[in-house]
Formats: sequence, C-alpha cells, structure tokens
Amino acid sequence: MRLLSHILRRPLLEATAHCDLPCGVYDPAQARIEAESIKAVQEKYQANEDPEFRQRAVLIKEQRSELVKHHLWVLWTDYFKPPHFEKYPELHDLFNRATKAAGASGTKGSMDPAKGQELLDLIAQIDKIFWETKAAA
Repeated sequence: MRLLSHILRRPLLEATAHCDLPCGVYDPAQARIEAESIKAVQEKYQANEDPEFRQRAVLIKEQRSELVKHHLWVLWTDYFKPPHFEKYPELHDLFNRATKAAGASGTKGSMDPAKGQELLDLIAQIDKIFWETKAAA
C-alpha cells in the first residue's frame, strides 16, 4: 500500500460500501422472473405431447434454472452482509433451500409445475427480507 502510494505520489483513500456497487443494482426480481418462466415452461410442457416441443422446453427450463441459481448466489454473496445474517438467521438456510430448489432436485430436474411454485415461494421469502433490509438502509 505504501509503495503504491509512493508511486502515485499521493495518499490512498480507503472507501467502504455496503455493496460491491452503489445500492440499487441488486434485486430478487431477476430470480423471480426466471422462476416464473420456469413454472410457465413446466405448465406448457404438461399440456403438449410433441416430443420436439418437450425437448426444447426441458432445455429452456434447465437454462432458466441455472440463471435463477446465479441471481440468488449474487444476492447471497454480494448483497447480503453479516449484519443481515445476524438479524435474519434463517437467511443462509433460505438461500440454500432456494438454490437447491432451482437445482437437480428441484426445477432443473423436474417438469412438475409444483416444483416451480416451490421455488417461487422461496424467492418470495428472500424478496421480503431483501426489501426489509433496503428500507433499513
């Protein structure tokens, strides 16, 4: 640090922030929208017997499931901080269950719309806590 300060010929300032970027860039809505797509695909799959349509539906549903996991992981690892986990001790378990609900034992591995609804219900719980933390910030 001193060497860098010496090279730049000015003191380095330390900056701190709640988020990686200014607040406002995180939102569980991204995960929810993908999860809504998953459930819709699962419902369309159930209503259609065409094998090519079903094959495409499975592929799309699996891609959307990966996107849900990605959006949840970003919230879990980048937005939520230790004070949130202290105030909401269920958060780690909630994220763990939600990402698993988007994984192989959940929407990624099932064409059952009930699995899609389970995922949406978990995301809704995360969303509620998220907005409580935003209101407190």
